Amino acid sequence: MQSAALRFRAVIFFLTLICVSASLYSVSFYWRDRKHFTEWHAHASVSKDTTVAVDTAVNVDKSVSFGQIIPQEWEWVTSHNLTYPLRYSSRAITARRVPGLRRASLTKCEAPLFENFHTVESVLDVKVSPAQVLELEVPAFKKAPVKASHLIFGIQTTIKRLEDSVPQLARWIAYTDAKLYVVLLEAEGVPVNTDRLVGLETSMRSQGFDVTLFPAHEGDTFPQRYFSLVNIMYQHRTPLTRWVSLIDDDTFFPSMHALLAMLDKYDSGEQYYIGSLSEDWWAVQHYGFMGFGGAGVFLSLPLAEVVDAHTDVCKDNLRSSAGDITVMDCIYTHTPTKLTPVSDLHQADMHGDLSGFYECGRHHLSLHHWKDGSVFGKGLPMADMHLVSDVCGECFLQRWQFGDDMLLTNAFSITTYPKGHLKSGDPNQVNMDKLEETWNSNMNMRHSLGPTRPRLVLEEEKIQYSFLNATVYNGGVRQLYFHKGINGDLDTLLELVWKEAGLE
Repeated sequence: MQSAALRFRAVIFFLTLICVSASLYSVSFYWRDRKHFTEWHAHASVSKDTTVAVDTAVNVDKSVSFGQIIPQEWEWVTSHNLTYPLRYSSRAITARRVPGLRRASLTKCEAPLFENFHTVESVLDVKVSPAQVLELEVPAFKKAPVKASHLIFGIQTTIKRLEDSVPQLARWIAYTDAKLYVVLLEAEGVPVNTDRLVGLETSMRSQGFDVTLFPAHEGDTFPQRYFSLVNIMYQHRTPLTRWVSLIDDDTFFPSMHALLAMLDKYDSGEQYYIGSLSEDWWAVQHYGFMGFGGAGVFLSLPLAEVVDAHTDVCKDNLRSSAGDITVMDCIYTHTPTKLTPVSDLHQADMHGDLSGFYECGRHHLSLHHWKDGSVFGKGLPMADMHLVSDVCGECFLQRWQFGDDMLLTNAFSITTYPKGHLKSGDPNQVNMDKLEETWNSNMNMRHSLGPTRPRLVLEEEKIQYSFLNATVYNGGVRQLYFHKGINGDLDTLLELVWKEAGLE
């Protein structure tokens, strides 16, 4: 009996030792995460050289549970082919509209963005607790689609590129009553298939587009097709039409409300040529003081009338293969009107990693070249990125700083700065009003993007959790941000669940 009792005690001791070891491992993993993400409880002071707002109305509501993600709802996450185990944390955010509040370049918050981190071993091992709710103030905004029946947009492209662009175009032009005319080819030198054109037009109209698709005129070159859009839009004007706009298939307007507010500053009864220069001064010097097409070019109706009247002579006397140059030449040859530059319209002529451009906190009226690449080596999922604007209006790409280490650029990235670049008074602190030069080329951009600052070293000075995807969820929007682990570290998945305040 004594021998049996001793064996029993030995078993109990052994099991206790295992439990203690497991607990110590969990604690060590927890504190490793806490060290990496910090708790950020200290309130950062307002820097004199940064346009910031301090969000004094940040509240943590532990009773609200809309941010809870249950295992059955993890399927959307698993569709991204993640590698397990991975680190995961989530936060639920309510966006409270505040009348009169202006969108700041940077808003500093006392509360941490993330508190608890979990290790997800596999799809079958998902145990995610309810996310505590953080309330952020945003400028008041209108939920109803803007009415833009006085605007006509024109695009010339291939039918495949237009098909790919429909979800992004729908985010800003669908159900606005703005008209869209598109000149199409199947491919360069190949006429578009008529059945395919009709099918796409029908599909787009069912999605809220007031759209008409045209086959390109046989024999027209690229600049001639582009220039013909002015003639098409002017000939299809209505009594309401005040502006016609030439854009590319990858031109994106984050806020039609903001775009119309910009145009309302100008008298559409006068001749106006509105657009933006290239960010690259070399391009301006070589191509001219003109509206670069990808940023969006806007002609008032009186100016469009003059261009239309000179269609034949302008279309047949080309000095360039670029359509926007042809439009500039026609305007400068036949009218005294000169470009009215609007710097918030963006051609985005940089190459490589444009993180610094998207993370700068400035208000962009237009974005361009989002199809060409990102930190993932592929086009940005612009339609998914923009979903959050349904919940918080002008908050798309808005920045919030949490403590002295973490920055959220809404729908683009979450970044941490382990060497003090965000910390007030730190020798390494950078001026966040300056745009980080993350792109490849050594371009002169002071006229357009200045002031700028040198790029930080990724994984050393700056750790970037890039936007992965978003989806509509429970009356709000779920966002995923992802960081690939290096040197044996686990991959990290961060989730934000956005909802309007008062709609829980």
